[in-house]
Amino acid sequence: MPLNTAERVRIIDTETLSDDWYVLKKTTFEFLRSDNVWQRQSRETYDRGNGATALLFDPARETVVLTRQFRLPAFVNGHDGMLIEAPAGLLDAASPEERIRAELEEETGYRVRDVEKVFEAFMSPGSVTEKLYFFVAHYDSASKVAEGGGVASEGEDIEVIELPLEQALAMVARGEIVDGKTIMLLQHLALRLASASA
Repeated sequence: MPLNTAERVRIIDTETLSDDWYVLKKTTFEFLRSDNVWQRQSRETYDRGNGATALLFDPARETVVLTRQFRLPAFVNGHDGMLIEAPAGLLDAASPEERIRAELEEETGYRVRDVEKVFEAFMSPGSVTEKLYFFVAHYDSASKVAEGGGVASEGEDIEVIELPLEQALAMVARGEIVDGKTIMLLQHLALRLASASA
């Protein structure tokens, strides 16, 4: 009978390297390989909690709402740092549905009641513990209750962008939208619409 994963992992030592913005740990462990040999390994994990993201979509006009904001990690990796993204935020003890509704209003100014969860995904499982909950939500002009732009005290300076879904997909193809979660949501929506019209 095959072992479950928990039976193949022995934690030897865990060391906290940083506990400032989020928590960075170094873990030494033994893993029972498929050849039945225990191998000692060491890995760093970055724990920032889980998050939620959503794509706002107006089915009548086939438009989406995205944001543009500065991201330092992208900047130091050679990008200009101004990423176009689907709104997102960490859960901070809220349910994914509660968090993403609040985040949509803070970042875009749109208030939505119903959000549809479409999938969950680990975005960088080699080093980051975060799991993202992905949603799609419908909006229209009546949903706009504020300017959006994020929370200045949290360092947010967010531009709200509304554009046709077709244009957003073309921006992915041209490398103008390079954020992973956003690409996943746009492609999910495009596949869904294609399937519905087939």
